[in-house]
Amino acid sequence: MNIQNAQQQVDDWIKNHGVRYFNELTNMAQLTEEVGEVARIIARRYGEQSEKESDKNKDLGEELADVMFVVLCLANQTGINLQDAFEKKLDIKTKRDHDRHHNNEKLK
Repeated sequence: MNIQNAQQQVDDWIKNHGVRYFNELTNMAQLTEEVGEVARIIARRYGEQSEKESDKNKDLGEELADVMFVVLCLANQTGINLQDAFEKKLDIKTKRDHDRHHNNEKLK
């Protein structure tokens, strides 16, 4: 599945199950909430914080998918073709960062 297809799937889901998109501010708040859930899992599972018993069954993949869903919603409702934007950004990062990362002593 490419990003364009994912955007279409989210749009179809919203039309068939979600009634309508939440407004952009609500989705931004929801995105922040979902990123927080990802951060909680990462901090406890891979960081130095201990994992609470109630967090041990949390699915990181599911939480990352929640983030992706809301990002796709925001792209759809603001008219962004995320496939094009991602490809453009990857090109920019490739040109800008290749030598910088290879020459970074901290990464060796």
